[in-house]
Amino acid sequence: MSASPYKQLEQEFKRLHAFRGALSLLRWDAAVMMPRGSADIRGEQLAALETEYHALLTSPRITRLLDRAQANAQGLIDWQVANLHEMRRQRDHAIATPVSLISQLARATSRAEVQWLEARQQGRFDLFAPHLEEVVSLVRDKAALLGQALNLGPYDALIDEFSPGITTTDIETVFKALSRRLPSLIREVISLQDSRSSKLVSGKFPPGKQRALAVEIMKAIGFPFDRGRLDESEHPFTEGVPGDIRVTTRFDSADLFSGLLGALHETGHAMYDLGLPPEWRDQPVGRDRGMALEESQSLLLEMLVCRSRPFVTYLCPLLVKHFGVSGPEWDVENVYAHVTRVRRSLIRVDADELTYPLHILLRYDLEKKLLNGELAVRDLPDAWNSGMEQRLGIRPGSDAEGCLQDIHWAVGSFGYFPSYALGAVIAVQLYDSLRSEVTGLDEQIARGEFSGLFAWLRKHVHGMGAKLSVHELLKAATGKSLSAAPFVRYLEGKYLEGAASIAAA
Repeated sequence: MSASPYKQLEQEFKRLHAFRGALSLLRWDAAVMMPRGSADIRGEQLAALETEYHALLTSPRITRLLDRAQANAQGLIDWQVANLHEMRRQRDHAIATPVSLISQLARATSRAEVQWLEARQQGRFDLFAPHLEEVVSLVRDKAALLGQALNLGPYDALIDEFSPGITTTDIETVFKALSRRLPSLIREVISLQDSRSSKLVSGKFPPGKQRALAVEIMKAIGFPFDRGRLDESEHPFTEGVPGDIRVTTRFDSADLFSGLLGALHETGHAMYDLGLPPEWRDQPVGRDRGMALEESQSLLLEMLVCRSRPFVTYLCPLLVKHFGVSGPEWDVENVYAHVTRVRRSLIRVDADELTYPLHILLRYDLEKKLLNGELAVRDLPDAWNSGMEQRLGIRPGSDAEGCLQDIHWAVGSFGYFPSYALGAVIAVQLYDSLRSEVTGLDEQIARGEFSGLFAWLRKHVHGMGAKLSVHELLKAATGKSLSAAPFVRYLEGKYLEGAASIAAA
């Protein structure tokens, strides 16, 4: 007896999953290991695999099986119904984009990524601009086609690729709330912190020792080094598929914490991917639920957990072990003050919790203008610099500190940036519920025990895969809808701590 249409679909998507894994590892290799001169060859390889993946996903056979499986969906369990929905969603996105455009984008972004790296190292946007113009033009075409097919605005269609179910309405609601409160809160916190004395944390920290520290903490968190790696790259990222996860960071010998926190940010991504439901690993429903939720997991670990007093209590003895540091500047309160210091800084990946969302609001504004033609690519550096000055009161001294600092646009990831700020908001809502349900969480973290933290996340977030929408998952896990209010309250409570008593004195 032949397999049912649904079971045949599972086999087809298992094959597609294998293609996705191969593409992921080729992209990882391009950023970590590949010689720069091989960019064109890698572009051809990626284009060939992307084209084949697209052909399989949009084949008449997949369409027929989807229709037949849908007609017989009454016999499926809830996970299978959700899987069928995700299969159709992937197919609808793919069929809206011609294979010729897929191939062009693969080649253009491969070239642009290499030129971005060269331009960043030289601080010269003009070296990158022609390649970005090509990528923007192709992404604009893609957005128009996707939007038409999915009955969405072009930019909404790009957002839907990265964060399904999230709309510009959701984004604007959250971003307006952040824009209203964050500028004044940043001023208040900087003033408060300036009034307090703290000792400078500085020194020379060999990258090899920094890596050893990061590896020890990642192991304690639960990252499986028999199924994953930690490497270095110009821009920290996570690639791979569950069972083969590649994490990268960037170490700075003059800054002990940037590389460590970068690695832990990416470990948050990795732990989400590794916690996805194993029985659905090679199916669409077993994937992550989009980048807003992905970023909630990386920011929850990096910002909420690893910039907390309990974590610093666990960390300080490790700093002594790996670097032999001593003195009052290395006590818990001083290190905590260091990792929670608010600064108006130029680089997003090094930004603190308060200024970080303003970096995202700038990128959100600029990428919308690039796509709708309101902003020409050649004018991006000036627009960026003016935007940074307006939002954070600082101006980049070079393009490397400005519009060349992120890789996202080089690889065509327009619509991705909003997920960072949304992720920060979602992270706080999840963490509020987590803390109320996991007894003694702070004490566990202070001992370097993270099992309680991740048991809750696996149950309520990771293990749900793509079964629910972001809004449904958030409601199920917290009982509340998406809102910026808990995030603002969290920031006020953490960063204005003790402000009333100081004012009274």
